Amino acid sequence: MSDDTENRVLCTVRDGVADVRLNRPEKLNALDQEMFTALVETGLRLRDDPSVRAVVLSGNGRAFCAGLDYANFRRMADGAHRSADRLGPSPEPIGPAKARGQQAVLVWATLPVPVIAAVHGHALGGGLQLALGADIRLVAPDAQLAVLEIEWGLAPDMAGTQLLPELVGRDVAKELTLTGRIISGEQAAALGLATRTEEEPLAAACELAASIAARNPDAVRWSKKLLDMAGRTSLAAGLAAEQEAIGELIGSPNQKEAVQAKFSGRPPEFRDAR
Repeated sequence: MSDDTENRVLCTVRDGVADVRLNRPEKLNALDQEMFTALVETGLRLRDDPSVRAVVLSGNGRAFCAGLDYANFRRMADGAHRSADRLGPSPEPIGPAKARGQQAVLVWATLPVPVIAAVHGHALGGGLQLALGADIRLVAPDAQLAVLEIEWGLAPDMAGTQLLPELVGRDVAKELTLTGRIISGEQAAALGLATRTEEEPLAAACELAASIAARNPDAVRWSKKLLDMAGRTSLAAGLAAEQEAIGELIGSPNQKEAVQAKFSGRPPEFRDAR
């Protein structure tokens, strides 16, 4: 990882919570090649860290992420040919995602622990798509969100076309995508694009992450996996997975600790997930 890439995304882990921050505040955390690489590599590193129990994804400065860096649009206007490697060589596929931009979003969905996006200021174009990769989105009421690619003569290509309809419905997703309409955090919450609004989304996200990190990490991971299966696989497969989960959880060390701590009125002390 180059120095520029390493500095694009800051990550610290404390008490089971990974604090991940886009760190290009002078550019409103606009996405460039180094940012895409840093997002993918940070996500993969956290995915393989058993000590991580929840993740908070936010942006330093005045915005969550204002979208693709303007320099990329200038190159397109100058006739630069679009190719699969326009953002640099991609790492190995992450699930079905082969393009780097898609990986920067979907890597967060592959984490076995909940990812909470704290959105303030702008979340436009690729910035909004990045937030879609999180499990939960806490958004400032006055934040500005938009599927802005149409303004540049483009279609979303960072998994947004696949993730947005699940949240807001196919018709609303089409309206937002085809118009590039900017909506507030309050409107986003009303549409289901945001989980809820918070005056201080980062503080609220950290508090929520700490609460989740204090739960049985095995149960948290199984719960995310099961909920992600809903509507994406058959009912039979989902029900079978529930039984597999409960079979593994009942009587496990962390489940016993949850029960004992509850009856004793003390904070539980869980082992890291296996």
